[in-house]
Amino acid sequence: MLQIKDLCISMKKDLRPLLSGFSFALNPGDRVAVIGEEGDGKSTLLKLIYDASMVEGYAEWSGQIMKDGLLLGYLSQEVGPKEGSLSGYEFCCREPAFLESSPGELSAAAGKLGIPVELFYTDRPVGTLSGGEKVKLRMALLTLKRPDVYLLDEPSNDLDVETLEWLEGFLLDCGKPVIYISHDEALLENTANVILHMELLRRKTLPRWTVARSGYRQYVEERLGRFRKQEQLARKEREEDRKRQEKIRRMEQQVQHRMDSISHAERDAVARLLKKKMKSVKSMEHRYDRERGDMTEFPDSEEALLAGFDPGVSIPAGKTVLELSLPELRTEDGRLLAENIELTVRGPEHICIIGKNGAGKTTLLRKIAVMLLGRGDLKAAYMPQSYAETLDQNMTPVEFLTDGSGEKAALTRAKTYLGSMKYTPEECAHNINGLSGGQKAKLFFLRMILSGSNVLILDEPTRNFSPLSGPVIRGMVEGFGGCVISVSHDRRFIGQAGGMVYELTERGLLKK
Repeated sequence: MLQIKDLCISMKKDLRPLLSGFSFALNPGDRVAVIGEEGDGKSTLLKLIYDASMVEGYAEWSGQIMKDGLLLGYLSQEVGPKEGSLSGYEFCCREPAFLESSPGELSAAAGKLGIPVELFYTDRPVGTLSGGEKVKLRMALLTLKRPDVYLLDEPSNDLDVETLEWLEGFLLDCGKPVIYISHDEALLENTANVILHMELLRRKTLPRWTVARSGYRQYVEERLGRFRKQEQLARKEREEDRKRQEKIRRMEQQVQHRMDSISHAERDAVARLLKKKMKSVKSMEHRYDRERGDMTEFPDSEEALLAGFDPGVSIPAGKTVLELSLPELRTEDGRLLAENIELTVRGPEHICIIGKNGAGKTTLLRKIAVMLLGRGDLKAAYMPQSYAETLDQNMTPVEFLTDGSGEKAALTRAKTYLGSMKYTPEECAHNINGLSGGQKAKLFFLRMILSGSNVLILDEPTRNFSPLSGPVIRGMVEGFGGCVISVSHDRRFIGQAGGMVYELTERGLLKK
């Protein structure tokens, strides 16, 4: 079985450590959920386990990864540009298991994931498929390979609710050990039996890892419970230390006052006693100093930080934000997705559009963004599902937040916000293409905050945030005083921050 011994990983560019002294043995039946904040090296770890050549360009490592001839199946987080330009059939033919599979096996794999078997043979470029269709197609190819161990990087991204439920069943019943990264809290709670938590503490200079053989919710609750007890003990010890220091200070003042006030006649006899008393006080002070070094430390944890929206942002109640009437919704190549789409959004309403993969949710949201971004009476901001759609990844984070402005005040403000969210100076100066998906997502939220937008158009806003960041993001969007039009498959987001929910079907938008 897979074994890892004393693994250390660091970034080549700035020598920042990601993992130190990591040892782990994967057991049959393990469903290992890798969690951690954005940019902590989760995807790098999965790539390294699968094929070290995938990280050679940006990371260094030492230690042992023993695979003992295991066949590993790896699902990457994204489809690369070269793969995206291939037709569906060309893409599938790159997998030997596809070429070796019978029509019946292909039909069964497609049926399990709810995709038409024709998708294996389509001439459509993979890059034009919906996010969910891409994940489903790649998962189907992966199951055909029948690996001994599954390594899945964000398999839940962009999946509709029906397929998420299939994925949960797959993880529980596949009979093979799985190491996976997911930001879907419900999926983690329903499937994980081992938690690997990767953290970068003290401004990303100190890596820490924790392995817990428990479920996700149990791990989170026990971790928070330990932190609360540790914090209470640390505060109690410091309060006791403060009282001791105050007592010593009073004793020193009393001795000094007595020495200053004794008469010349009694000076010799009393002085000896006072000096002895002062020596005893100093000895006590030194003992307390030594004990202070053994005091309980405050919990050191990596918090999910994100600056909040200005509470003053609002939009008048009853103001028409969107009045949409679309007889037809089609893809760029003319394929009909839906008909008779009607949607009216007023004032500070929050609405969320759901639907099956390939229904056209992203296509619809793009049309809505085009309509609202040009409005002079609104300040709209758009967060696409594919960040490269509107994000120049050759810019630095500071340039993105300031639109390339060299104005000193704007630069200072951007750097302050980035620093408050634990972006290191090196990350602020590097190109965005070197950041993790979650770090890029944070940039979109920061830009919306800094611009004072009162209408947010969000396509899968939580898809790249860690499960520990998820509650923070949901709370921010839920409390936003403006209008929110979102697309999501995140069950927690839909329930807490989605507001009114509409399902996109072939017949149009249906209110849920």
